[in-house]
Amino acid sequence: MLFVSAKISQLALLPQGQVEREKRALAMVEQMDKEGFGACTNTGACAEECPKGIDLSNIARMNRDYFTAAVTS
Repeated sequence: MLFVSAKISQLALLPQGQVEREKRALAMVEQMDKEGFGACTNTGACAEECPKGIDLSNIARMNRDYFTAAVTS
């Protein structure tokens, strides 16, 4: 989940990525679930152990985009 959220965040912060931002989050989270990737715990252990230093704020951004897309679609 941490790596997927980092990719979603990276693309969401680009000006040209705004048009499909919510649809992208919806599709990527659905694919992540389909492939069986686990969700992060509420303790943030995934971020603490991440070799790339990915921050939990990426998961928050991914969740905002995902829930916005789920509500508006």
